Amino acid sequence: EAYAAKVKLDAAERELAGIESDIAEIQTKLNEIRVAEVQYKEELERRRAVLKASGTPAADQILEIEQKIAALEAQKREIKEAISAGYSARSTADRILSELESADGWNTWDMFGGGGIITHMAKHSHLDEAQDLVSDLQSKLRRFKTELADIQITANMQVNIDGFLRFADYFFDGLFADWAVGDKISQSMNSVSSTKSQISRTLDKLTSMEQAADRGIAS
Repeated sequence: EAYAAKVKLDAAERELAGIESDIAEIQTKLNEIRVAEVQYKEELERRRAVLKASGTPAADQILEIEQKIAALEAQKREIKEAISAGYSARSTADRILSELESADGWNTWDMFGGGGIITHMAKHSHLDEAQDLVSDLQSKLRRFKTELADIQITANMQVNIDGFLRFADYFFDGLFADWAVGDKISQSMNSVSSTKSQISRTLDKLTSMEQAADRGIAS
């Protein structure tokens, strides 16, 4: 219980540090956006004045087209940022699954008579790496959801891996302890796989949105 609590505490501390870093980065980005928005409005007014002064019938139409293209290009930039964040999160999910699959292989070997301290160390090395990667994935999922919010897409993606019964596995070695660890690994793999599927579906939607934006700009 103490080990499991320590794992959760470490994960929470890493997640808090990630959130604080994200807040600082988002604040910087907001400041840049405010400056860019002022500059955009000033340039828009300047162009509007020039077009009106030209007296051509097509002036308003040209201005409207420019505004539409600018809006689509801005949307495309936001979509690209979301896609990049999504690919980063999915890559981390793949790494977690790889670590869990390796741990599961060692655990199977352990269950069928290949146990020992070396097997335990190898298995838990992969489990520890998976646990650390989960903290990284949580941070990347937060960033992904933030980018999605910029283009009015909501998503509820999260993943969690609790402690992997290390104490029981080391000090009460046997079939039941190994089975319990194997069951925990299986549950975790299902959780990460589900999250990866959600990410992939969202990325497919983003790709379609990007293609629609490209068509709008081209037309």
